Amino acid sequence: MKIESRAVRTRYWRPKDDYLKIILESISGELRDGDILAISEKALSVAMGRLIDESKAKPGFLARLLATFWMRIVWGNLLGRVCHMSKVNIARLRGYPLLEGSRHKQVCLEHVGVLQSLRPFSEGGIDTTNLPYSLVSLPLGSPNRVAGEIRRSIGSRLDKNVAVVIVDSDKTYTCSGLHLASRPTDVMGIVDLGFSAYVIGRALRLKARSTPLAWAGPALLAEYVLRAAGIANKARGYGAGRTTWEMAARFGVGLTEVDWQMLEQVEHKPIVIIRLIGSAWQAG
Repeated sequence: MKIESRAVRTRYWRPKDDYLKIILESISGELRDGDILAISEKALSVAMGRLIDESKAKPGFLARLLATFWMRIVWGNLLGRVCHMSKVNIARLRGYPLLEGSRHKQVCLEHVGVLQSLRPFSEGGIDTTNLPYSLVSLPLGSPNRVAGEIRRSIGSRLDKNVAVVIVDSDKTYTCSGLHLASRPTDVMGIVDLGFSAYVIGRALRLKARSTPLAWAGPALLAEYVLRAAGIANKARGYGAGRTTWEMAARFGVGLTEVDWQMLEQVEHKPIVIIRLIGSAWQAG
């Protein structure tokens, strides 16, 4: 079976943008029945205004402890090596920013809980990359509802019968047919082990693919949904950078000094069309 994918470039999505209108206008004339449309969770979260300004967070004792001892000492000296992190990322963890880091961990504690806050990056789907200033995006509250809404809109307005998958770059790790997600997902057949999945998956160097958060379409095995998520993430790229550090370095500014105008200069590809050539699978 041959798989084709094409990332669709759009303008940078801002809060209150009509994401359904952007999606439909961007893919009109491109889709065929049976295609899979992959959408970035980050772009959807931004358009829905699911953003938090971390500069207003007031870190408590636990948040400060996580930013100092847990991130700088535990991740920077022990878990970073166990999880085979690069020397660059280990150095970044050892120099984890105390003020901004404490505020970030406070937001994580309040929105995704203690266990997810133990992760070094993208805790529970909270994302700091490709966002300006001190803003972070929260995970979607009901990804299945959003995926279904997008699929129905495509069916009614473009008259195309497709599947829709919402994807996050956070990894799901696979071992002998068992799929372990490092954050919550609505896709059947994928088990959310959170922090444990992240450490186990990286420590054992298990097969890692982007996490599909929701699937709207004909029933499909988790393995194939994961393949679609992985293809979409590869086609989409990393925007301004894979981490906040990379993003800031790209523009030559501090970690919280990236602005909207800078981000609008970057190629933005939140939509990927995936086409299965020669497959017996049909959208229904």
